[in-house]
Amino acid sequence: MRTMKLGSSTLEVPVVAVGCMRMKSLEKKEAETFIQTALEEGANFFDHADIYGDGTSEEIFSDAVHMNSTVRENIILQSKCGIRKGMFDFSKEHILNSVDGILKRLNTEYLDTLLLHRPDALVEPEEVAEAFDILDSSGKVRHFGVSNQKPMQIQLLQKYVKQPLVANQLQLSITNTNMISNGMNVNLENESAIDRDGSILDFCRLNDITIQPWSPFQYGFFEGVFLGSDKFPELNQKIDEVAVKYEVSNTTIAIAWLLRHPAKMQPVIGTMNVDRLKDCIKASEIHLTREEWYSIYRAAGNILP
Repeated sequence: MRTMKLGSSTLEVPVVAVGCMRMKSLEKKEAETFIQTALEEGANFFDHADIYGDGTSEEIFSDAVHMNSTVRENIILQSKCGIRKGMFDFSKEHILNSVDGILKRLNTEYLDTLLLHRPDALVEPEEVAEAFDILDSSGKVRHFGVSNQKPMQIQLLQKYVKQPLVANQLQLSITNTNMISNGMNVNLENESAIDRDGSILDFCRLNDITIQPWSPFQYGFFEGVFLGSDKFPELNQKIDEVAVKYEVSNTTIAIAWLLRHPAKMQPVIGTMNVDRLKDCIKASEIHLTREEWYSIYRAAGNILP
């Protein structure tokens, strides 16, 4: 697996992250097989959140990976906190309590990365800074980041938070490309010109923040996957054509499309299927041409100005 630096940190990570949201659906033996396959393929970066399965996904992972000090040295663990039932909560108390719960469920003494999960309208950045300082000095968290945040929200946090924010998890796929499209439709009055995120793509590149695309196969919010969907016949035809050329699956090409972008993103894949996992990982070996990248972009219904 090809690797990259995570944001401005010195942490070397695989270019594809393994999302563990659906791990709650696996039996222990299935989870063991899935995790072992990921590790054999060099995909040792595992993305969690305290709300995934109400914590059971983290417990299942820890059990299935047979967590111990040797195992821990060879994997990279990221988790997220801040979403509670009916609210978001970036209070100092909640962040600290959440991390303690995460560490207990994962049976580890530290997280490589902690992300704040979705913006809290009532955030007091001074409290976040206090929480991060405690987690940093205690060794419980080594790197910090955010999820689903735009530039001004990140800048507000960074005014108080001493630690660099190294990652921002954002929804992005071939069919959800506004953060890319608005940059090519500057000064126009079409739909694609609408900047819905404050130029977050350029901001993250300028500030050495790694974008981690989530739901890389989804269209809409969670309406379904575009691969094989009759709603996207032209897109699927084009992806299949490119897949034949490289002798890989359409899954591989969908991830390779994201990896081709020079922002050096780290897609978070959510499959629990071993074969699809391998297909996603294989994308790190594919480098699409400029022509192929744009042809897929256009086939998704995106119109160049």
